[in-house]
Amino acid sequence: MKKGTWKKHHKWFGLLFCFFILLFSLSGIILNHRTLVSQIDISRKYLPSLFEYKKWNNNFLRGTIPLQKDTNTVFIYGSAGIFKSDKRATFFKEFNKGFPQGVDNRNIQAMAETPSQELFAAAQFTLYKYDSNKGWIVAPNSPNERLTDIITHQDSLILATRSHLYVSLPPYQSFEKIEIQKPKGYNAKVTLFRTVWLLHSGELFGIVGKVFMDLLAVILIILSVTGILYWCLPKYIKRLKQKGVKPQQSVRLLKGSLNWHNIIGRYTIILTLFVSFTGWCLRPPILIPLAKNKVSPLPATILQSDNPWNDKLRAIRFDTHKKDWLLSTSEGFYSLKDLKSTPHKLGKVPPVSVMGVNVLEKDSLNQWIVGSFSGLFTWNRDTEEIVDYFTGEIPSSTSGAPFGKRAISGFSKDFKGKECIVEYENGSNFAEMPNEFRVLPMSLWNVALEVHTGRIYTILGSGTLVFISFAGLIVFWVLISGYIVRKKKK
Repeated sequence: MKKGTWKKHHKWFGLLFCFFILLFSLSGIILNHRTLVSQIDISRKYLPSLFEYKKWNNNFLRGTIPLQKDTNTVFIYGSAGIFKSDKRATFFKEFNKGFPQGVDNRNIQAMAETPSQELFAAAQFTLYKYDSNKGWIVAPNSPNERLTDIITHQDSLILATRSHLYVSLPPYQSFEKIEIQKPKGYNAKVTLFRTVWLLHSGELFGIVGKVFMDLLAVILIILSVTGILYWCLPKYIKRLKQKGVKPQQSVRLLKGSLNWHNIIGRYTIILTLFVSFTGWCLRPPILIPLAKNKVSPLPATILQSDNPWNDKLRAIRFDTHKKDWLLSTSEGFYSLKDLKSTPHKLGKVPPVSVMGVNVLEKDSLNQWIVGSFSGLFTWNRDTEEIVDYFTGEIPSSTSGAPFGKRAISGFSKDFKGKECIVEYENGSNFAEMPNEFRVLPMSLWNVALEVHTGRIYTILGSGTLVFISFAGLIVFWVLISGYIVRKKKK
């Protein structure tokens, strides 16, 4: 291609996509520092209507728990916190007293009540205990890890994080850490998707890696701003000259913008191409093969761990019929005779999305109800029969796609005469949701995530699924064309 053609490509593709590049960069910086922005919320009324709560969707209702003492009370928990209701779902009242400011701090993954009627709630990063006077308080000596599940078994309180199990006994003032043993045939490989994901954020190398990727985001912001100035300023300078005004400052700004644009763009080209390429890989269609293939963890990174279950645990239950523990992980389902025994991988299991299990409950027939973004299924562990909960048909595959026909995000069997199955987008009709819940806030971190993944651009409809792939290729092309246009001749 002629240099003039490369120049046109760089100019027009860059101008058309600089807005998205700025948003990608700013949102990426926010995503890298979740705890720093955890107290900042954005009202959903300022976001596209897709992000409003409707019919308990968008993880508003993840699950429920009935109280032992007051048998008519049911607590709903999910992304907006905890809400009190009754068995017939006739009212809904906030129950979030004591939680720190910021909805990200009360995004509840699971709740449990001990035989002594002590109530616990597992938020994503903190375990809370309910105090009748103070409301929710941080549970004493709880682990400082990302939490995924909490249950009770007899008088034990079992807490699951992404990497370990923790057991607490009355009076629940301390937790015993349990590192689950290696399963048979274990190898230390990790998915290629996770490797690329951590490379893209910089988290693979800890806080140093994150700060480095933040700097690359700042570089992309500078390239975008200086590119816009270089396009706008000549027109502005021309108008000033026509008015008889000497545009000395504007000329200096124009020259400075061009110099910075050229120098920074030329010397960071490999790094900026790396950012755009890794981001492009994290969305369909490249995401799927990356998720299915494994590689050895890179040395001296957070992926290298002696713990075989590092960042893999999702949920745990005790199967009263089979008398064993059922462990849901990113590697599939495992059975354990006790929490310190060797896990045994189960062969025929329900399809579960790579995004993890959202429902794991027993029904009246001693079958498991398993739900994720791949759908909802009943699973008989005795006969190994698995059927679609809605159609009664046998699923065609046991490897769950990221999204199935019905993306299940919540479930409850605690309301009288009301089936409560919640789909992520469509919600549930088990009860009318109060209108004031519709615009409850979304955390700034989650807003940044929706921007970074392209889901915020709801005007694209189903095209949002491929938007990042398309945008990644365009950004890649803008960087390449800019380098070709401005590279120095040898």
